[in-house]
Amino acid sequence: MAKKSGSKKVVHIGGRTIAISSADSQMFPGGITKGDLVDYYEAVSDVMIGFLRERPLTVQRFPKGIGVRGFLQKKAPSHTPAWIERVQVHKQAGEIVEYAMCQSTAALVYFANQRSVTFHVPSARQDRLTHPDQLIFDFDPSDDDFEKVRKSAGLVGELLDDIGLVSFLKTSGSRGLHVVAPIARTHHVDDVRAFAKQLCSHLAGQHPNLVTTEMSKKKRGSRVFLDYLRNGVNQTLVAPYSVRPLPTAPVSTPLTWDELSDPKLHAQRFNIRSVLARLGRRLDPWHDIHDHARPLADAIKAFRSR
Repeated sequence: MAKKSGSKKVVHIGGRTIAISSADSQMFPGGITKGDLVDYYEAVSDVMIGFLRERPLTVQRFPKGIGVRGFLQKKAPSHTPAWIERVQVHKQAGEIVEYAMCQSTAALVYFANQRSVTFHVPSARQDRLTHPDQLIFDFDPSDDDFEKVRKSAGLVGELLDDIGLVSFLKTSGSRGLHVVAPIARTHHVDDVRAFAKQLCSHLAGQHPNLVTTEMSKKKRGSRVFLDYLRNGVNQTLVAPYSVRPLPTAPVSTPLTWDELSDPKLHAQRFNIRSVLARLGRRLDPWHDIHDHARPLADAIKAFRSR
């Protein structure tokens, strides 16, 4: 619970006491303060922590608010409290980097107090970083026609359903959508990435005027880029319920598949105020995602037999 005194604020939670500095300082245009950001993450922690726990954390921090360029923080700073858990991540160049993890509400509040606006996590958990538990698809539009993004996500969802995987949908909070399918941790990250590429290439071949796997933005034209690269080694995706550093403080929000047909849907449909109201009315659509992991080997076999 937080106690305020002017711009000072103290949070007592999970046996931790966190002094919130400069709570009244503006983080977003329109009067959204650092204190508002901390309050949001404390309020949403019950549903968000499950998507962060046991995963190396990359945070996007804005020390002077989103109006001034921020930075991505991967390595845990030396001043990080001892009670924030860490994990060592082996980089491809042989470097070992110590990342923080967000394991509790207190940790989430701590990171928000550090002006961490957005939280990014990989598709694998800390005890087996080479074997993902998620298959990820990111839809990157080439223009402002969100209808094409909705159609593209629908195609991926249908294909995943056809090959026996259970898929989950969310807004990116920025420009596109994300589709995630939980999988058993049986395949190496390189094999998972290769299969994601196969699926995207298949859809690009079937719908060449709608989607593409073309890396070059110039060659994409007006097509939606099916980004399978999020499945690669040490790659990350914006975590569900993360705030994005944009003027309205939009949030990457889990959706039901029925919501994909809503013509009013767009990537920034929900923000830190409307998401909390939404969670007050309905269950988090991703609340049981971890119960739906399926063997990737079965999906690969089903895809090849189509």
